[in-house]
Amino acid sequence: MRQKLNLITLGTDDFQKSLDFYEKGLGWKKSGKSMDGLALFDLGGIILALHPRHELADDTTLTYQPTTFSGLTISHNTKSEKEVDEILEKVAKLGATIVKPAQKVYWGGYSGYFKDLDGHLFEVAYNPFWELDENDNIKL
Repeated sequence: MRQKLNLITLGTDDFQKSLDFYEKGLGWKKSGKSMDGLALFDLGGIILALHPRHELADDTTLTYQPTTFSGLTISHNTKSEKEVDEILEKVAKLGATIVKPAQKVYWGGYSGYFKDLDGHLFEVAYNPFWELDENDNIKL
């Protein structure tokens, strides 16, 4: 298997409400390849998809079981601590749940966590040790 991920699909309880959160709230642009029940967002080399949770569970052949913490976070890295604060403030106004307010963290950066409308956990972080390129990709 190549060291590459192409697609992350998030199951949604209310597809339209979740789509509005990302598209209208965050201002993300949905791909023209999206279709009924499947929203695709190009994140610059990886695609984030939204799909009804029950259909996603059926496709996996597993039963959906909610959890407090699944052991998975999705991270958005910013160019400043101020940007972290601004994003967390915005998503809270859009109905996201702030799990951990932004703060200095043990690894030397600044971050906070929120759950989107379907409970998916996102970290918003500023890492002073990682440089972002002109396309906002992390340079390792």
